[in-house]
Amino acid sequence: MKALHRVNDVIAGAIRWIVVAMVSVMLVVLAFQVLMRYVFTLPLSWSEELAVGLFAWSAMLMAAVGIREGFHVRMSIVIQRLPPGARLWFEQAIHLLSFVIGCFLAWSGWSYFDGTRGATSASMGYPVELLHASVPVCGVLIALFALESLLERRIPPDESAGDEIV
Repeated sequence: MKALHRVNDVIAGAIRWIVVAMVSVMLVVLAFQVLMRYVFTLPLSWSEELAVGLFAWSAMLMAAVGIREGFHVRMSIVIQRLPPGARLWFEQAIHLLSFVIGCFLAWSGWSYFDGTRGATSASMGYPVELLHASVPVCGVLIALFALESLLERRIPPDESAGDEIV
């Protein structure tokens, strides 16, 4: 279990740095596109395609990190009001469902990736497999991170401590 935790720490840390780099490149490319379009009236044909690809990858990668760190969409207000035993059961059910969803994304994403082999993007001409690979890769990461949480069997700290609903 400790080995899986250490491996996932390294993967999640690398993902964060990769996403920061991708978002930085995306912002520079989009700013350059605006400059070229409105200042020089020479719009770039490739900038939007690159930005969309970087956005897709960064969103999928951070979805996987969200599963690991628990900042994915969930009904925390309901779960936090449950007794510890019920909370643990619901947390485990969430991790199991996340694992199943990750496996489904990996499987269906691979099918889509495989079915679109050989196609190229319209303006840049890169293989669209580079874009479509984000789904199976991130499906595997989601399954891996959910498996780690499932095996830990712990109740996360009460995030609403001290907060009251008025």
